[in-house]
Amino acid sequence: QVQLVESGGGLVQAGTSLRLSCAASGFTFSRYIMAWFRHAPEKEREFVARIDWNGARTNYGDAVKGRFTISRDNAESTVWLQMNSLKPDDTAVYYCAADLWWDGGGRSPSKYDHWGRGTQVTVSS
Repeated sequence: QVQLVESGGGLVQAGTSLRLSCAASGFTFSRYIMAWFRHAPEKEREFVARIDWNGARTNYGDAVKGRFTISRDNAESTVWLQMNSLKPDDTAVYYCAADLWWDGGGRSPSKYDHWGRGTQVTVSS
């Protein structure tokens, strides 16, 4: 059974850092583009970051560019999101997602085939 399990969320103060992890199982991790999305209350699900199958290329949403870093280890079937200089506007449930490599990834949640249940990140001022 396909599983993506996020961890590492919590309550932190603005200006601090968190590192989220997503452990994958039940599919061939190295064949998938991986991404992070976030969903704040009463807002649309927002693209955060993605990384290609071998980690050579990354892309970030404008709101997090320069502060967040996505990485992966195919041997460990894990993708991370390093979140620095956190702001209250970063408060959201963060989800990892997977898209088959030939599907091209993208910024739309509808492109992605597998999703985790999410981990809550709350940033206080």
